[in-house]
Amino acid sequence: MSVYFVLLYFFVYGFLGWCTEVAFAGVKEGKFVNRGFLNGPICPIYGVGVAVVVSCLDGFKDNLVLLYISSVVLVTALEWFTGFVLDKLFHNKWWDYSSMPLNLNGYVCLLFSLIWGVACVLIVKVLHPLIHKGLDFLPEFVGWTCIVLFGVTLFVDLYVTVTDILKMNKKLAKMNEIATELHRISDEIGENIYEDVKEALEFKEEMTGRLKERAAEFQERRKDLSEDVREQIMELSKYYRELVLKNPAHMKRIIKAFPKLESRKYKDALEDLREYIWKNGKKK
Repeated sequence: MSVYFVLLYFFVYGFLGWCTEVAFAGVKEGKFVNRGFLNGPICPIYGVGVAVVVSCLDGFKDNLVLLYISSVVLVTALEWFTGFVLDKLFHNKWWDYSSMPLNLNGYVCLLFSLIWGVACVLIVKVLHPLIHKGLDFLPEFVGWTCIVLFGVTLFVDLYVTVTDILKMNKKLAKMNEIATELHRISDEIGENIYEDVKEALEFKEEMTGRLKERAAEFQERRKDLSEDVREQIMELSKYYRELVLKNPAHMKRIIKAFPKLESRKYKDALEDLREYIWKNGKKK
């Protein structure tokens, strides 16, 4: 099979895969959600997966059992590899099958692998012959022109998407840094209060006047401490809130496109961001 047709298959099935994801999300959410990894109307994992299946397994199309088993193995391997690479590159888990039985690292699970196998058999036996005839009818010059245009657009989209993800990770890191500092201040206050209480209790055998004096000192120190850190806490809290509230369109799209997105490093920060984006989105 020529490179020309493989590239055309990639773009056609990548687009059809995107349509499938959008349709599924539309039924589930009751509204349009761009479920692709990229901004444009294409899901590369679908394009690669189906292009590999129709290119490598065409010789098995007359043996349904062998075609099905081979499809399950190929698609499962591709999905696991893609999930693993994206996880390691961006420190984010983009989809998660951990709650499903017989899953592998949450990247793949038996149920969906079996479903993809059925889908691949239907594609090879029913859909692909029609797609191939349509593409074969296309003049080769037009086909190559489309490949070049779509390819350039894809790489630009990939660059923009990766940049957006890195910006999101940077934002999550800042949110995590602020949250850590707030926890540190809270712990410090708690430790100071504990030391004051402990010190006051050590004088419980002394006369009442002395205990009252120590209690007064304790309250004054708490007051001074509160006044000293109140402004810092308010400033950090305000900055954290601003980070949560200010979300560019690309960041909202990523969060909504991957509802099970999990950050390896900044889990709590991502949860705060996701909660606000989803709640704010429902109000509109």
